[in-house]
Amino acid sequence: MAFFGKRFIGDIPQLEAQPVVLGGMVWRIRNHGKVAFCDLYDATGTIQCVASRDAPEALKVLQTIRPMTPLVVRGIVHRRPEHLVNPNEPLGAWEVALEEARPLAQPAEPPFDLDSTDLSIETLLDYRPITARRPRERAIFRVQATIVRAYRAALEARHFTEIQAPKIVGGDAEGGANVFPVQYLRGVPASLATSPQLYKQIMVGALERVYAVGPVFRAEKHATTRHLNEYVSLDAEMGFIEDHTDVMAVLEEVVRAIVAEVCSQHSDSLALLGAEPPLVPEKQPFPSIRFPEALDLITEHTGRDVRGEPDLAPEDERWLSQWARERYGSDFLFVTHYPSQKRPFYTMLDPDDPALTRSFDLLFRGVEIATGGQRLHREEDYLRRLRERGFNPSVFQFYLQAFRYGMPPHGGWGMGLERLTQKMLGLASVKEATLFVRDITRIDSRLFAESSQPSHAADEANA
Repeated sequence: MAFFGKRFIGDIPQLEAQPVVLGGMVWRIRNHGKVAFCDLYDATGTIQCVASRDAPEALKVLQTIRPMTPLVVRGIVHRRPEHLVNPNEPLGAWEVALEEARPLAQPAEPPFDLDSTDLSIETLLDYRPITARRPRERAIFRVQATIVRAYRAALEARHFTEIQAPKIVGGDAEGGANVFPVQYLRGVPASLATSPQLYKQIMVGALERVYAVGPVFRAEKHATTRHLNEYVSLDAEMGFIEDHTDVMAVLEEVVRAIVAEVCSQHSDSLALLGAEPPLVPEKQPFPSIRFPEALDLITEHTGRDVRGEPDLAPEDERWLSQWARERYGSDFLFVTHYPSQKRPFYTMLDPDDPALTRSFDLLFRGVEIATGGQRLHREEDYLRRLRERGFNPSVFQFYLQAFRYGMPPHGGWGMGLERLTQKMLGLASVKEATLFVRDITRIDSRLFAESSQPSHAADEANA
């Protein structure tokens, strides 16, 4: 049996009573002696295949193969009897009666129950080449792909152009964030990029509205459910703005478009994962609260005096998110006007209160998923700010050219793909929404034996 004429499983509803050749991976096998079943999946879906004594060779194959066998089959498409329809599967009303089946490899026995619902996060990640094949994980990463596709489409529709920012940089955009050093050519010091920030700002002067989708690197020694050392950042920058609220308005439109696309395309995945669609206010914008007012609100309602704190603690973000959900019917909340000492050097100060900034975080279900604001756009302001922060302006000369030769008022954001995916799907850890995790304990395999790992109880408490 050749691959010639192979069809995708997603085509099955248009092929009733027709012969079909399929190729896919076996997930489950049910052997009942005189008849055997297997669930076969490919890029487009999952279908039940059945072999009986009418096709003894195909029956023998299903009785002897293991889960995760790559399999080519030939058979006839049938509609299943009404009482045998599986309502939990998109193609649960169909099956393929096999005439021939050919395995293409002989997989080893799985090291654990593939359908287990209580695998630890360590097992999920240690065996990612296997666990990525589970229906749950396939659903997670299909949704994640849709998030990226919807993000790009929403920005392209608003005249943004995608750019490719470098991942090896000479200056740190975050102005002090922990970086991974790289020994560049001829001994020049460099690092892996913590953000495409400086480059997307440069390109505002050329293209006005730009965005970037790509990995960023943070050498932070966190061991929490919300931190990664490499993650995918969904960035954007736009020129000719009045202030940070123009940026917030576009980000809100983009997030709404992402939510709509995920809910439209993946209702089956949301159901499989037990995920509730995000609560989005229909006739009102996302609620917004200034940072000082947020601290007053938390202090008043929780009894924890957080007034004077320079940033929101994780428990504060969770409390504010619940407050926004109950008061405004929104899973999304903007917090604006963070203190200047907690924002990068390029952030515009609030002219009415220079201790605060024209900046924002977007909270979603208890976690900050995006950070943004208005940027400085005059060279003299950058030179002064860099010196105030103790940086050498000469390190940023390449970047400062953009402002020396004229830049419009501009702003933008950076949004974490994995955090957005995690909260969209109600996952316990951002690592479940990361295909190949890079964190303090692993680079594919774990970096050292669990028994020798240092305690990170304090970090976990702040997760």
